[in-house]
Amino acid sequence: MEMKRRKFQGVLNILSFNRHFYVIGVASLTLLISLVLYFELSTYYTVILVLGFTYGLLVPLIVSAYIYDYSGFYEFRWLDQFDFKDSKNNTIININAGFDETSFIIKDKLPQSNLKVYDFYNPDRHTEPAIVRARKVSNIYPYTQRISSHSLPLKAHTVDYIFLISAIHEIRNNDERITFLKECGRVLKNEGRIIMVEHLRDLPNFLAFTVGFTHFFSSVKWRKSFKTAGFRNINEIKFTPFMSIFEVY
Repeated sequence: MEMKRRKFQGVLNILSFNRHFYVIGVASLTLLISLVLYFELSTYYTVILVLGFTYGLLVPLIVSAYIYDYSGFYEFRWLDQFDFKDSKNNTIININAGFDETSFIIKDKLPQSNLKVYDFYNPDRHTEPAIVRARKVSNIYPYTQRISSHSLPLKAHTVDYIFLISAIHEIRNNDERITFLKECGRVLKNEGRIIMVEHLRDLPNFLAFTVGFTHFFSSVKWRKSFKTAGFRNINEIKFTPFMSIFEVY
């Protein structure tokens, strides 16, 4: 089953899931302009402040439109470079944090493979308001199973590919994240691979999302986490300046 994305769905998702930030931002900008007019502040400083607020509100939406609506990310052509084999003997798992936009796409790309979908969302641990809102509109793949981030309900060395698409940064606790990655390593076959896609805490994402980039982890942090979890091969490929695809095994 192919899920058709609406025009500007990526931007609309950002606005919907993070609307509390935009409400605060617009209210702050309105208050700022009111104070400027009331106190008749310098035009120079007024322009700087208004431009700063406007940048913080609009640029994340523009970048999100580029990444999620115009880059072809959700067409998954970037997956072709990994030369995955599609076979009825393959087991693939896709793990999300309660918002799933990729499982139907993965199944369309690899229709013969056995796809299992897991959701590790825990309302007590993963408390970001955006996740709560995203869960309400997520397209739930059939037989999606709720799991703990500490345990995957699979036998050792039985999985060919694991997809972690913009989800694992929601595990904010370092020990919990490493435990989760160790579980991924346990269930992977010797020749199996993890494909992880994430924004990074780097300069391009700072320019795009300003302080919001702190919600992501750096490439160095991810590499350290994977190595601590027992992985030795970590290849990073850029997809746009704002996202990285990690091939891990």
